[in-house]
Amino acid sequence: MFLVEGNIEWYKVFYMVARYGNLSRAAEKLFITQPAVTHTIKQLEAHLGNQLLFRTSRGVKLTENGEILYQHIEKAFQHLMTAERMLVEIHQLQQGEITIGAGDTLCKHYLLPYLKMFHETYPDIKIQVTNRTTQETIRLLKDGVIDFGIINLPVQDSQVAIRQSLSLQDCFIASRKFSELAEGYITPAILVNYPLILLESGSSIRQHINWYFRSHGLEIAPEIELGSVDLLADFARAGLGIACIIHNFTEPFSLQGDLFEIRLTPPIPTRNIGVVTLKSVPLSSAARKFIDMLP
Repeated sequence: MFLVEGNIEWYKVFYMVARYGNLSRAAEKLFITQPAVTHTIKQLEAHLGNQLLFRTSRGVKLTENGEILYQHIEKAFQHLMTAERMLVEIHQLQQGEITIGAGDTLCKHYLLPYLKMFHETYPDIKIQVTNRTTQETIRLLKDGVIDFGIINLPVQDSQVAIRQSLSLQDCFIASRKFSELAEGYITPAILVNYPLILLESGSSIRQHINWYFRSHGLEIAPEIELGSVDLLADFARAGLGIACIIHNFTEPFSLQGDLFEIRLTPPIPTRNIGVVTLKSVPLSSAARKFIDMLP
């Protein structure tokens, strides 16, 4: 004998009657009439071929078969109520987890303050951050490893939804070894003749810088390529060349004194940080709340 469509409601009615031992009380809890409760119990008994309840002067009691059924039904409804409670807690951000993908630079200089704010507001939400490049972050998103990613734009991908966030300005910095570049404005054609320190080929930032020079008919061959934005300023400070960094994140580098910013004309066009999600996958309440905190 198999459970058929509609029978779930029969078991719910049976559970409430057995739990309270009273037809009227069960009807009150179920927001239906007592005759409807009685009719449902009869349908269930006919379906199972067993009497489940019998009336007493104080209400109803379970038969032996009814007791066996109730023991199993009770466990099932406890699991359902536990699941419901967990979903409510997750919706109210009392538990849950978010997984984020972001590069080292964006994680440190952009994401970290919001991670701190979110954790202080919702301490029961577990946070996992995976540090990857922009393209690797998108791949993790498509593989279902992360809920959303923080990436450098532009990116073209029909499977992801992109929300533009903070606007970034790239710039070149140098030590006093290159003091002749501190006066006036410098064109890309002049700058390309100096030893350049850039992020390694393949990064979205590097692609943006390559595009800038190519738009002026120039190809660049950096003297040094690095994998970390933070190291760029250190290498420039050592006089090893002229480094391209993100102007928004220059405060830790203390450009006053030993380093200065080169004034390019025309300046490097701005680009944006993007928050990427997978179009086909709904976000959890925690992930949505975190994204809403971002600029």
